[in-house]
Amino acid sequence: MTGPASPGRRPVVGVGALLLRSDGAVLIGHRIKDGEPATWCLPGGHVEPGESFEEAAVREIAEESGVHEVAGARVFTMALRTASDRTEVTAGVVALATGPDHPRTALPEPEVFDRWVWALPDAPPGPLFPASAALLAAWRGESAGPGWTVYPAGTAPGHGRGGG
Repeated sequence: MTGPASPGRRPVVGVGALLLRSDGAVLIGHRIKDGEPATWCLPGGHVEPGESFEEAAVREIAEESGVHEVAGARVFTMALRTASDRTEVTAGVVALATGPDHPRTALPEPEVFDRWVWALPDAPPGPLFPASAALLAAWRGESAGPGWTVYPAGTAPGHGRGGG
């Protein structure tokens, strides 16, 4: 068990988006942010005041990848990072890419991402950004690994993984 959060370290509430293409592939970006090791990351970021998790996910998808054709956003899991000196909660949101079968991506934040690819959730490129790894594991029904506790979100019957 870790101790209490360090003074002055504010909690982090974030969102990670599994944007699904019609063939089941997810959008994942190569994150090259200064001061961090390069990793592969789902679209996501901080939840802004007044936003729902779903609204934050749709906004982050557009801001980071340039994809605006998104529908059906819903929370599928909550991930709590337990191996940290502050509280970090990330909502996993799944959404569908609408429009063409291969939505076009852009690089609106080239200082953060240098490319976007579509990958199967069972075979993403690596190394993965830690929160993205936890969310993809939860999506696959696997353990999120040490340092993370994942909670399934309540969904209506027929709307779980693979549901319609």
